[in-house]
Amino acid sequence: MTLPSWQDEKLGTMKRAALWLLTVVGEGNVFTKEDVKNAFPGITQADRRVRDLRGYGWQIVTHREDPGLGQSEQRFVGQGQPVWEPGKATKDSTSLTDTQRRKILARDGNRCRSCGITPGQAYAGTFETAQLDIARRKVKLPTGASVVQPIAECHRCRVGGRFQEADLKAVLEDITKLGGLQRQTLAAWVAADEREFSPVERAWSDFRTLPADSRDEVRKALGLPPV
Repeated sequence: MTLPSWQDEKLGTMKRAALWLLTVVGEGNVFTKEDVKNAFPGITQADRRVRDLRGYGWQIVTHREDPGLGQSEQRFVGQGQPVWEPGKATKDSTSLTDTQRRKILARDGNRCRSCGITPGQAYAGTFETAQLDIARRKVKLPTGASVVQPIAECHRCRVGGRFQEADLKAVLEDITKLGGLQRQTLAAWVAADEREFSPVERAWSDFRTLPADSRDEVRKALGLPPV
């Protein structure tokens, strides 16, 4: 389906801003207030209309969520509702305010709760830096019911884990099976909200990410037959 032109003034500023983000800025890229001003000359509320898109599920972060951004910079992380389509400009009642977003990020240690990366930190072996946003994680409760709870997550993990469900009931049941020393160890990790992995644990974790041919090379190095 061909998108309307973001320059079509009949659409209104917010719809044009959404199309401009998609077709000119592009997901994952940075833009500034000056860019918005130049794209929509003479429209004094253009920057506000861009912010309004958050209420329709559009993911746009500032330096408050991503310390790697400058004061006047914003990053377009992901598209929300196609507000330019008839009947699609329905405000998301679950959208978060900036204050709520900052509180969640602070509570989660300003790091991705899935992989531990912090805003602006480069992913291992790449020049790509992480951006944090608030994801909505489905959680299975001890009662068997499922709820959706907010969590800080980087773009990579949020995309990869979009359909995953956390199981609180299973975690609590696993804790009841721990011995006294194991329980104390876990309590210390939880209290610190951090755990240092040993070299062998890191090697195992890295091994699990390898394709089958590369896993066979590791098996060979360890004196094991190929699978």
